[in-house]
Formats: sequence, C-alpha cells, structure tokens
Amino acid sequence: MNTQSIEPANRTFVRAASLTDLPPGGHLTVNLDGHVIALFHTPEGTFAVDNRCPHMGFPLDRGTVKDCILTCHWHHARFDLHSGGAFDPWADDVRAFPVKLEGGDIWIDLAPRGDSRRHRVERLRDGIERNLSLVIGKSVIAMLDDTGDAREPFRIGLEFGTHYRRDGWGAGLTTLTCLMNLIPNLRDEDRARAMFHGLCSVANDSDGHPPRFEMRPLPGNGASLAEIKRWLRKFVEVRDTEGAERCIVSAVRTGAAPREVADMMFAAATDHRYLDGGHTLDFSNKAFEALDHAGWDLAEPVLASLARGYATGDRMEESNSWRNPVDLVAILEAAFEHISDALALGRRASRSSDQFGRDALVPVILGDDPQAIVDAMLAALREGCAPADLAGAVAYAAALRIARFPVSNEFGDWDTAHHSFTFANAVHQSARRVSSPELVRGIFDAATTVYLDRFLNVPAAKLPELNGARNGKSASNRLAELPALLDRQQQVNQAGALVAEYLAADAATDALLATLGSTLLREDRDFHTIQDVEAAVRQYSILKGTPAAAHVLIATTRYLAAHAPTVRAQAQTYQIALRLNRGEHVFDEN
Repeated sequence: MNTQSIEPANRTFVRAASLTDLPPGGHLTVNLDGHVIALFHTPEGTFAVDNRCPHMGFPLDRGTVKDCILTCHWHHARFDLHSGGAFDPWADDVRAFPVKLEGGDIWIDLAPRGDSRRHRVERLRDGIERNLSLVIGKSVIAMLDDTGDAREPFRIGLEFGTHYRRDGWGAGLTTLTCLMNLIPNLRDEDRARAMFHGLCSVANDSDGHPPRFEMRPLPGNGASLAEIKRWLRKFVEVRDTEGAERCIVSAVRTGAAPREVADMMFAAATDHRYLDGGHTLDFSNKAFEALDHAGWDLAEPVLASLARGYATGDRMEESNSWRNPVDLVAILEAAFEHISDALALGRRASRSSDQFGRDALVPVILGDDPQAIVDAMLAALREGCAPADLAGAVAYAAALRIARFPVSNEFGDWDTAHHSFTFANAVHQSARRVSSPELVRGIFDAATTVYLDRFLNVPAAKLPELNGARNGKSASNRLAELPALLDRQQQVNQAGALVAEYLAADAATDALLATLGSTLLREDRDFHTIQDVEAAVRQYSILKGTPAAAHVLIATTRYLAAHAPTVRAQAQTYQIALRLNRGEHVFDEN
C-alpha cells in the first residue's frame, strides 16, 4: 500500500527492514511471522506484497515493476501494487500489506484482512464463469478444507449451469450431479477432486454459450397441477419449448410436492420412445437428484432448464432401428394399453422382486424375441412385481450387456451398451421416486434398448468366476493392483477378473468403491465413464448381497478399463492446485 495513505489507529505494525536496505527502484524479501513478503521501493512509494504469486506460487521478487504494476515473470500475471489486485482473472489478487515509514524503518501491518470464505466463493464463481480450471481447483480445495461439505460448491455450480447455458441441462450438470452422488463412496482426499471435475465440466459445458432467460410462471394460481400436466405434454408433443418451460415453472409455483412435479415431468419424458437417446429422462432424473442435494428452492430454474430437451429431442418412433425389420414401437404401444390393468392386478398380489423371479426374467430380456420380452414384463406386473423392481431387473440386464461385451467389437460400441445401462438406471431411480403408468412405459423402452444391443454380445465375453483371489494373494493386495493395471490400455478382461476375485473373497466393498472412484477421478473427464460408474454404484447399493451386485461392478470396471488411461492433464491441474493450497513450491528451482 502507498506509504502516504492514512492508516487506521487499530492497526498493529511490525518492523520489516531499514529504509537504507531498500534503495529507490530496489526490492527486498523479508520473512515476518511466517510470511515471506516482497518489498518494492518505487517512485509512487514503498509497497509490500506476499512474495508468492497467487497463480502458481512463483516468487514475485523476481518480477518487474513498472508504473506501479508488478508483473510475475512465469506467466506474466500483473498486479496493482497499491491493492494487490490482479488484472488477469486467472491469477487471483495477491495480498498487499499496509506499509508505513517511521524513524528510517519500514513497518508492515500483518493483521488479517477480509472475509476469506467470501473470497473463496467469489473466486469459485470467477473460475466457473471464465472456465478457469486452476481457479476452480484452488477454490474447491480451500472450501472443502474449511468445511468438509461439498453442498455449497455443488449448489454454486448448479445455479450457474442452469442460468448460463441457453440449451439448458446438459452433460456438465449431469457430470456434476453424478460426482456429488459418488462423494459418500470416495476417500476424503478424493472428494474435492470430484467437485473439481464436476464444476470444471459445468464451466466447460457453458463456455461460449449465451445465458438462458427464464420464463415466468403463469399469473395467479388458477390452473390445477392436472391441467398444467396436460398442457405440458401437449406442448412437448408439438415441440414448443417455451410453452413447456412455462408449464414447468408454473407447476412448481403451485406448491405441488416434489413427487407430484416429478410425476408430471416423467410422464412428459416418456410420451415418446427413448427420447433423445435416453438423455431426456436421464437428465430429468439427475435434475431431481440435484435438487435432493441442493434444496427444492432451486426447483424452478433447475427443472425449467430441461424443457428444451423435452421439446427438441429425437423420438425413436421416428427412427428406422425401432421400426425395421421389426416394428418395436407397435409392439410397445400395444403393451402400453395393458399397463394400467396389469398394475391394478399386481397391487392385489404385492410380490417383491425376488418373488416374481428376477433370475428368470433377465434371460428373457436378454433374448431375441421382443414380443416375448414385453409379454414377460407385463406378466411380472400382473403377478405383483413393483415397477421399481421391474426397472431394476432391466437395469441389471443392461449391465450384463457391458459385463459380457467382447473386446472384438468396435470401440464406439461401448457407448451403445453404456447408453442402455445409464438410461435403464435412470428409469429405475425414477421409478423408486414415482410410480405411475406413464413412467412404466420407460421401463419397456429400456428393455427395448437392451434387446437392440443383443448383437453386441455375440460372441458374449465370459463372466469372470467369483472364485476368490489367486496365487495366494490377499484381497487387499489384489485390489491394490487395480490402479497399475489401468495404467495400461485395454486391460478390460483382466480388470473384470481382478474385481471378481476381490468380491469373491468377501472383502470390504467400501474399499473397492473408493478405489474405483480414485481410478475414475485420476483420468481426464469422460462424461460416459463418470455416468457409468455412478450408475453402477447406485445399482450395487440396491443389489448388495447378491451375485448380481458383483456383476454390476465387474461391468463398470470393464468399461473404465476400456477407457483408461487418458493423458491425465486435468489431474496435473488439480495436483498443482492441491500443492499450492498446501503452500508447496510448484516452480522448479533447478
């Protein structure tokens, strides 16, 4: 700070140096109470700033001062010496210390200044707005170090992503929500890393997009939720994005319960077959999961951000693959006429998923007769299978497509099987939230995608046996080998076998889930891989204690192995942020 400014009386100054040690135009570094401070004697006065560049820690005393602007020589970040303010938003402000000259000595005030929490929040918003990964990383690490709670940065990312991307909800917000869902399964040191990846994904997904201007709810409170639901479905039918959005925000404003709003949304999302390749229902499910974390007060902007996808998504009844050589849409539409009656009969029977026979149903879903698949599913509903249990059986069948995926397939075919699995998981999670005849159509859609993927299992890869660890190695030692195995490309079958051995040994699954999370987060972000792992963990938590639970984790491990290793450039950025937060030197002295 300029030495000629008037200092408040409550400041406590400590002697830093003699003015004779700092000639005009010179600089000096001093260590005071753990602070390494750079002093500069300029024509405008004597100034003191933290010697550590806030960007990446380079010593600022090696920089250049001109016209009271200090330039760091590593990345050319520029700082106002008066305030420490940075002219480059990627660099952050450097701390400037008040200075006074007295009796030929230089005195510096080391008292803390400002609200550090507020500053971290502001910098996180800066990082997301400008798509600055290092800024996001430094902010998130500091915030979680302070509170250990990821909800605040998650909510900041959710609000930003729904307001500043005209196309609305997309891969970025889905990635963020997937990673938030995974946090309870991660090691403590990986939780900030998960938020880093999620928030960077939101920033990247929004970068260069115009903002989304939200529709206001209908005036007054005359329309009922039932009316709004009908209008929403009509507007989606004619691809009217704005009409659909106004219905959504109006439904929330009626004060309807979250479950009632979800029922409305899921009905509209399943009026058309496998809308937008399953993304519409998947994104809708994730939006409700995001609100579970962030709070229902964000429901209007979050749910309204889905409207464009509802209205503009591709409809599979218009696609060749769902019409030829077998008209799958006709088979489905005929089945849909019986759903309500099947549910009514099933409510009298009230059988669990085990009682209706998941093990008998799954092979039918994996078969090559679409009519037999539909008939078996309707029969299960009539026998008392709850829609959520039926959806779970379909999700397990979809996971088996990945578990049995042969590496002889085209690499891009992994994503075909992946889309079926994550859509089936979304339907399953939605059915656990809401049970309605309309949503049940989505279960049949999911089964149809599994049917369409049948040739991706020809020949089917053999499921690894659940026969325990080999070669006398303990389960923990085998698990420790997984990260190194995924340092090599296409270790698909080997990785699946390793996980099978670990699970067969009745070892702690928490350790396995944490290891899968770590191996996922060290890679460069891949939307589909993050989705796949998150869906598998959700399915595992429901199937735990059954062989099916092991198969789901084997499937996602194989998918992760197929997509590893990446360049891991994002891990380097995060590691730099972590080291800076610890106060380590990042620059190389040699």
